[in-house]
Amino acid sequence: MTSAAIEAEGLVKTFGDTRALDGVDMVAGEGTVFGLLGPNGAGKTTAVRILSTLLRPDSGRAAVGGYDVGRQPHEVRRLIGLTGQYAAVDELLSGQENLYMIGRLLGMRKAEARARSTELLEDFDLAEAGGKLARTYSGGMRRRLDLAASLVGRPRFLYLDEPTTGLDPRSRLELWGMIRALVAKGTTVLLTTQYLEEADQLADEIVVIDHGRVIAAGTSQDLKTRVGGLVLYAKPVDPADLATTQAVLAAFGDGDDATHADGQAVTVRVDGQRDLGEAFRRLGDAGVAVDDLSLRRPSLDEVFLALTGHVAEERDDEMDLDATTEGSTR
Repeated sequence: MTSAAIEAEGLVKTFGDTRALDGVDMVAGEGTVFGLLGPNGAGKTTAVRILSTLLRPDSGRAAVGGYDVGRQPHEVRRLIGLTGQYAAVDELLSGQENLYMIGRLLGMRKAEARARSTELLEDFDLAEAGGKLARTYSGGMRRRLDLAASLVGRPRFLYLDEPTTGLDPRSRLELWGMIRALVAKGTTVLLTTQYLEEADQLADEIVVIDHGRVIAAGTSQDLKTRVGGLVLYAKPVDPADLATTQAVLAAFGDGDDATHADGQAVTVRVDGQRDLGEAFRRLGDAGVAVDDLSLRRPSLDEVFLALTGHVAEERDDEMDLDATTEGSTR
């Protein structure tokens, strides 16, 4: 293993009779965003907890910055910062007091901790709110404060475990901008997410994980190319015509599982350029009026559906392993 990345080989972790990780491999290049993509319960948080030394794998090995997470946990912890799925701030302290406390816990002198907290409040647009109690912050402000807390020690590697969960679209975009800025300064980010758009926007490399196994890896474009072909998209004017639309367009599909309906529209993977006019004619013959009918390259959402057979936001029927292993560390 090299010293300039986050790497894992054959990670296995079992909880009772359930295999949370089943031989997971990954390599994150330094100074990049590495996306770990999958639905709830896929094992993403379990992988993060192993890479942050909070869990030991049953088998396999992992290294961060050249240090083995099992044999050299103290060295690994000095290199990393972690923001969990939910903001872990003390609501009875002000924003500045939260950051100052983290600094002191990391061994900083009072003046250094105070200066670092002031710097981060300015960087995350929280300077005016720094003296207010964290319980008065909005969800987006708490998330920014939580991210700032994970950066107090200037970590070389930052783990973001579904960082935009529960945020409104504006706050999500703001957080994306902050992540890009951190990477531009040389921070390596391990990002777990179930939001396909988030992985598409931020990640340089992506590993798709489902039921504890890696099912695909590469850049966003690599994954889209792997599925191949084009996607025929149709949105009927009347949602009641959705089933009819799906039945009509199934004839254009590239395989038995190529057609999917999401409650508003139908997407069909096709194996090449198809005649939109023919699709429009067949829908018309079936009495279906369409609001939108188009042919395009597959999105990352459709790639995930093609790879797993279900959408990324679906929960598994089995226990949510990520929830049972949730935690955070600075």
